[in-house]
Order: sequence, then structure tokens, then C-alpha cells
Amino acid sequence: MGDIGRRGAVALTITALLTPLTLALGTAPAQAASCTTSTGPYQKQVEKFLGRTVDGKQSAGDCEAIKAFQTKHGITPNAGYAGAVTWGVMDLMNKQKAVGKNPNKAGKCPTNKGRIACVNLTLQLSWIQDGAKLVYGPVPVRTGRDGDETRTGLKKIYWRNIDHVSSIYHVPMPYAQFFDGGQAFHSAGVSMWNPPGSRGCVNMTKTDAKKYWSLLKKGDDVFVYGRKPGT
Repeated sequence: MGDIGRRGAVALTITALLTPLTLALGTAPAQAASCTTSTGPYQKQVEKFLGRTVDGKQSAGDCEAIKAFQTKHGITPNAGYAGAVTWGVMDLMNKQKAVGKNPNKAGKCPTNKGRIACVNLTLQLSWIQDGAKLVYGPVPVRTGRDGDETRTGLKKIYWRNIDHVSSIYHVPMPYAQFFDGGQAFHSAGVSMWNPPGSRGCVNMTKTDAKKYWSLLKKGDDVFVYGRKPGT
């Protein structure tokens, strides 16, 4: 074999040796998308929520189901691990569902104000009522994260802008109804359970934000109470 032939053979050998190394380093898409095999601290609770076999042991099927849930709601990392953040979202969903159609059962949102939009930060729920009569909701909302909390108390809608764009964050805020400084109800294109939360506004789905726009007007009361989990 000549020098050129030998150099070519060496190059091919080096390439063959490097290929598995490259895959091992995780640059291959399949490797990067792999699921965790670790059993999380909330494995049983998460399995039950997802309708999986509740055995407290991570399986490939469990991981894929958990990962799909995490991806849907923007929970990172979305590796299929049954950790505190994932279970926290699921636990909140369970609590929201348990409220049913009586969100003001404890009577914390005023019933002597006529039409009022209520926001329960603890349960991340909002609804509109007339006196004690439920008009719309309750619906899931996404409120301010730690350090950017949605401020509590009795407020009034003072400005509405259907096509508002934030001058601070430069993002669209459709159907914006401002009730406290820069804090407003508005539509957001993320899951309502996407952690850690908004920059202070009360995010809603487009359907709910449009409904709030049609049911509320300038001067209507807004009452915010409770405390968002994690703040």
C-alpha cells in the first residue's frame, strides 16, 4: 500500500473511532431527546394524575407521559422527571378543578360592588360576578412570579386597549384591561400553568380574555387576593 493509501486508511479509522465518541457526547438528536430513567420524589402522585399504573417506579412509558405534560406547559427541563415543579402544577390543577362553579365559597371577593372581577392568587383562578351571582368562570390565570407579584387589594379598571403592546417588554398584550399601574388582564400565548408566572399581569387564554373584554368596562371593580404558590 502506498503512502496515500495508508493515509486514507488511517483517516477512515480515525473517523470510525470518532463517530461513537460524538454520539456519546450527546450531539446526536436522539441522544439529546432521551428520557430520564430516574424515579422522582413525586412519582406516585404524578402517575396517578396522568392515569398511569401507580407503582412509584419510573418506566419508559411514565417518562414519555410526564415529558409530554412538561412540554405542553413549558416546564423545564422536560426530561420526564417527576419533580416538585411538575407535581406542583398538577396539584394546582386538582385544586382548581375541585372549586367547581362556586369560586367565592369563602366569601373573600366582595359581593356588595355589583359587577366585579375576582382574582384568587392562591388558586390561580379568576371569575366575574354580579353581587353573589357568578357571571363567568372560574377560569385559570397566570399571575406574577416571585419578585413581580400581582398586587393585591381592591382596584378599578382605568384603561382598556384591545391591541396593546407592552412598552417595557415589547410583547403583545391583546384585550388588555389595566387595573393597577402596568398590571392588567390580557391574553397570553402560553399555558396558564407555565412557570414561574407573568411579570405582574393576569394572563388569560384568548377565549377568556375576549370574554372579559365583553363583560367588563372602564370603572368596573377588580379584587385581587391570596398569594401565588412560590412567591
